[in-house]
Amino acid sequence: MKVIISVIAAIVFASSDAAFGADAEVLWTQTCASCHGKDGSGNTVMGKKLGVKDFTKEQSSDAEATNIIKNGKGNMSAYKDKLSDADVKALVAYVRSLKK
Repeated sequence: MKVIISVIAAIVFASSDAAFGADAEVLWTQTCASCHGKDGSGNTVMGKKLGVKDFTKEQSSDAEATNIIKNGKGNMSAYKDKLSDADVKALVAYVRSLKK
């Protein structure tokens, strides 16, 4: 019985990072869309002012996107203290889905 409980606990613990990561679309809307736009085109007042990249056409590598989200770049704030690793990974995957 102890073995079964230990196995279940290990599975729950291992999957907890993904389970508690916020939904990527919600994160995008709350954190990124004001500049990058809901569709990732950067076609917003702030996006145009800041000259943000159009993610529907051009994207960087996963490693670079992760680094930029965590550490910021140019006028973009760093989110390493605000988002979990699972949230950042989810946002990178979400950005990938924006490319047409």
